[in-house]
Amino acid sequence: MIKLTKLYVIFALLLFVSHSTHSQQSGKINTDHIKKKWLDLEYATISPAQKLDIYLPDEKGKGPYPIIISIHGGAFMFGDKADSQLKPMLEGLKHGYAVVSINYRMSGEALFPKNINDVKAAIRWIKANANQYNLNANKVALWGGSAGGNLSALAGTSGDVKELEDMSLGNADQSSRVEAVVNWFGPTDFLAMDDQLRETGNGTPDHSEANSPESKVLGQKITEIPEKVKEANPETYITSDDPPFFIQHGTKDHLVPTQQSINFAKKLEAVLGKEKVTLVLLEGSKHGGPAFETPENIKLVFVFLDAYLK
Repeated sequence: MIKLTKLYVIFALLLFVSHSTHSQQSGKINTDHIKKKWLDLEYATISPAQKLDIYLPDEKGKGPYPIIISIHGGAFMFGDKADSQLKPMLEGLKHGYAVVSINYRMSGEALFPKNINDVKAAIRWIKANANQYNLNANKVALWGGSAGGNLSALAGTSGDVKELEDMSLGNADQSSRVEAVVNWFGPTDFLAMDDQLRETGNGTPDHSEANSPESKVLGQKITEIPEKVKEANPETYITSDDPPFFIQHGTKDHLVPTQQSINFAKKLEAVLGKEKVTLVLLEGSKHGGPAFETPENIKLVFVFLDAYLK
């Protein structure tokens, strides 16, 4: 008989797949209406996961375009660059942005830091090939939710940190630094999550179990490897030259505690200054949900991106 905690983990993992509880669609999002696109381009060759898709606005004689790199969620173990999580990012096409959606190695294939190695390799590939695809290599933003939020934040704060780069994946002459980060309800401090869930009462505190998404991606029960947990925490790498951050989190998130984003924003502010850090808490929202994808909220995201990429 499966224990209740294991049933919860299975349910939690399913919720991680989508930013939005109202759009948990299987399969790929329909992008047939987008005329300018390149799909399944290889940014490295070690794994079939190391591919990306490029979408451009349907404009004539425009560009090079500032870039939104979309990083999907999925508990570090599933999800796809073309699933329903991409929907809000594709709104960037209407705002004059190129959208590049990436896949990366997940925990069933490779352990941390291979996922962030891949994210950084994708950033370097995009910069190295920017001219070919009418992209502005000097205007790059990361946008991800849940596990994708963690990787977006981690790439944003770690910049050119050598320990998280694998230059053998290619384009070692390029920097993985970016100009802005949008983090939707991404976990940061894995070891604090269970105590925070107990404090709020919003969810089941089981992130420290051996079969949790965090333990699986790090390869061991997280309570036994605090130094490895620290390496996966975006807070570890905060420096004064980090890009500006736009962070959003639901106040009723039952998977990733709201305090994760509150604490992360405070630590960013202490180093970057309040003018470079925006934290918006969506009252009553859980792990994603309709409030994140309303026209009004998407507008907030693009006000932020426009300020730094245009």
